[in-house]
Amino acid sequence: MELANKVALVSGASRGIGAAVAQRLAQDGAAVALTYASAADKAHAVARQIEERGGRALVIHADHADPGAAADAVEQTVQELGSLDILVNNAGIFSGGPLEEATADDLDRILAIDVKAVFLASQAAARHMSDGGRIINIGSALAERVPGPTLTLYSMSKSALGGLTKGLARDLGARGIRATLIQAGPIDTDMNPENGPAGDWLRSVTTLGHYGRADDIAALVSYLAGDGGRYVTGTAITIDGGLAA
Repeated sequence: MELANKVALVSGASRGIGAAVAQRLAQDGAAVALTYASAADKAHAVARQIEERGGRALVIHADHADPGAAADAVEQTVQELGSLDILVNNAGIFSGGPLEEATADDLDRILAIDVKAVFLASQAAARHMSDGGRIINIGSALAERVPGPTLTLYSMSKSALGGLTKGLARDLGARGIRATLIQAGPIDTDMNPENGPAGDWLRSVTTLGHYGRADDIAALVSYLAGDGGRYVTGTAITIDGGLAA
């Protein structure tokens, strides 16, 4: 219960990595707010699992394509749970395809959700966090290595999180707030299933030859959110089975 009396907000937590992170932080003792964009039933199912194990959960509807949604989720978390100690910016979308077919709307949407919402949530969280606060951004190993075509938009958006995280660390370090970036590789989720059409190719570009699990990312978030993350800030940690090797 290392995170007892802490409050966490995890965006995009109705499934996959976000759901695993929310459950792990609750297991470690934190009260957890979790956002969802469309899958209300799945978000409430995650919350019920947390509550059945004795934890406290708050479900918030937030479509991060809306410029105000991310900051509003932070404010609602503070209002209903009393504070905010840990922000996990996990919500994101994937956009892939031939470069020549990408549209301005595709560009605007991925930047709105994968970059702008992360900035706005972090900005809002910084107004409430005190010494010891954590901002943990979930990015992608595809920011570090682009192993094939059709990934330009996605890799660009995830690369932006590196500079954002370093800037947050510099802006907030004097207040004792740590900001880190987790660059995830192939993780078996609904968005990117191991048995999906890209599974064989993604396994082939890792060194371990298999996908990771959402629990692997959750364990790293738990480490960074707890005492293990006391001296970690302004950096990216890649957890990708060797994809970027």
